[in-house]
Amino acid sequence: MNVTERYDQDGYAAVPRLIAPSVANAFLRQLITDMEARGTPLTAQKNGSALLRRDAIEVYGFHYPPMLGLLWGLTPFVANAIGRDLLPAYSYFRIYQEGDICRVHSDRPSCEHSLSLTLDYSDGVAWDLEIGTDHIAVPKPVVEEDFGSAGFASVSMEPGDGVLYQGVHRRHGRITPNPNAWSAHLFLHWVERGGPNAAFAFDGNHAATRPVDLAL
Repeated sequence: MNVTERYDQDGYAAVPRLIAPSVANAFLRQLITDMEARGTPLTAQKNGSALLRRDAIEVYGFHYPPMLGLLWGLTPFVANAIGRDLLPAYSYFRIYQEGDICRVHSDRPSCEHSLSLTLDYSDGVAWDLEIGTDHIAVPKPVVEEDFGSAGFASVSMEPGDGVLYQGVHRRHGRITPNPNAWSAHLFLHWVERGGPNAAFAFDGNHAATRPVDLAL
């Protein structure tokens, strides 16, 4: 079964070694270096969320252009892999600390099709992403500690590994505490061109979808 068939059937598909581990680690090191150089070190980029037990380091793509470049650059690959015509929505980076979890949830409309990409672990211990086996036709803004009686699958992820998933229609999270002192991850999101969530393309920046008029 290929990626498209698995994605259609299961609502997710693992993509091992989407990028080389050395490239994933280099991206992480460059992000850290760039943030320190601009006077906004990662330690100052902490945010809270109902999904988390405590604040986590987060950087969004519109604050770090190389992350946007990766989102846009991966668009043709992801579109071909899942068999959809996609437009990029947004991306962000997060560092989890030891013992952290991500509570079970479904995503907002701009995460119609998503990619979780692991960059690195401090201690080299793979940390699973859990994805519900039930398709959620109408997502509800419910955040829970686990999947309850619902079924789910666990996907092990090494640095450079990706998991494509239907974030709006599949509940997901990381319910096993992070076994590493820290782990670094990228999350990239797309919507379907002409689909019900197309207004969220380019993070809702409608100017980005208009024809360019240079008036030269």
